[in-house]
Amino acid sequence: MSISTHVLDSVTGRPAVGVPVRLYAREELLADAVTDADGRCRLVEGETRQGPHRLVFETGTWFAGQGQDTFYPEVVVTFAVSEPAAHHHVPLLLAPFAYSTYRGS
Repeated sequence: MSISTHVLDSVTGRPAVGVPVRLYAREELLADAVTDADGRCRLVEGETRQGPHRLVFETGTWFAGQGQDTFYPEVVVTFAVSEPAAHHHVPLLLAPFAYSTYRGS
């Protein structure tokens, strides 16, 4: 089991470097990380439990560091882990006034 993310700045078409990300299973904080030079971070290596998980992206902090305003100071993506042995990749496409996500591979 692993959980990872990849954040892309859809305005510039480049990785969003330095976005703080937290991972929760229900209310328990499992991990916190910051996206790397490619906009990626791996939050869990090994097993986690079934059920709802939540990625919290601190987008307001990141946009402020870019000198930009944003409508979304935080993006929360909740997803279900039904196969604890599977890899779960949750990308985020980010813009100051919009975002999108999907289940990656």
